[in-house]
Amino acid sequence: MDIALFTSGGLDYLFRWGHFLAGITWIGLLYYFNFVQTEYFKEAEDSHRSGAVQKLVPRALWWFRWGAMFTFLTGVALLAYRHQFLTLDIVIGATLGTLMFLNVWIIIWPNQKIVIASATQVAQGGDPLPAAAGAAPKAGLASRTNTLFSLPMLFFMGSSSHMPNGAAMDEANGTSLIVALLIIAALQANGIFGKQGPMTTVKGVIGSGFALTAVLYGIVAVL
Repeated sequence: MDIALFTSGGLDYLFRWGHFLAGITWIGLLYYFNFVQTEYFKEAEDSHRSGAVQKLVPRALWWFRWGAMFTFLTGVALLAYRHQFLTLDIVIGATLGTLMFLNVWIIIWPNQKIVIASATQVAQGGDPLPAAAGAAPKAGLASRTNTLFSLPMLFFMGSSSHMPNGAAMDEANGTSLIVALLIIAALQANGIFGKQGPMTTVKGVIGSGFALTAVLYGIVAVL
């Protein structure tokens, strides 16, 4: 008797399962950082905030960054396996997810390491690291950008299977893809060089995420 998990379809499902598990870990912690921890830090006493940065944040960031890594790797494996079934939706969703992954490892984590090292040095009686003042806003902006991207990313990942726009990628409307990617690229550039703007507040970043989802869906549905 064939064991389903040891067939090509079973392996595909195992990668999907791993993708879901890692993604839940990653995005769950992203929302924790943006909706819970950041708001707590605004009100916490300096000693409490310092203790959290030294002891809590490194643990959360470990799960956060490796959740992002395994979400990305399992996603790449799934795309490689199912490349002939790519739709416009999955390409947009995968683009957003890839940028989010890069933001974690290239911007958020390196800058958070500086913030953690500075807090530790201050707690030990030293002076804060000069780079810490600039590192925290950079990490915060990239994290807000990832939160913004997460809403349309999750929407298009789901719609790629349940309500795909167009058939295979080679039949998709190229104009829709180009316009969507230009908007995403502009927002990513802002996430590196710009400001939080309306994403400064929790309500603002959630509202911006829903608005971006509506805009991108409108583009792929109409153009």
